[in-house]
Amino acid sequence: MTLTDIHTEIEQASERRAELWHILSQGHDPAAAAELKSLSERLDRLWDEERTLKAELRFGDRNHIVARARVEERLERAA
Repeated sequence: MTLTDIHTEIEQASERRAELWHILSQGHDPAAAAELKSLSERLDRLWDEERTLKAELRFGDRNHIVARARVEERLERAA
């Protein structure tokens, strides 16, 4: 998934969440409340995915960074 795809999904989910809040402001609706909870969890995952992807684009693959750090740590211990 690209950053553009993620941003599009976040925008759509945020709009739907606003609609759900409006529905819930008019009275309790168990189906809307359940959808809102699910949607909020989905948004949290999307934001996490966006942050991970941005970090990967900026700094490179996480596994490669960890492997490089371990090599550097071994070299420091050996010195």
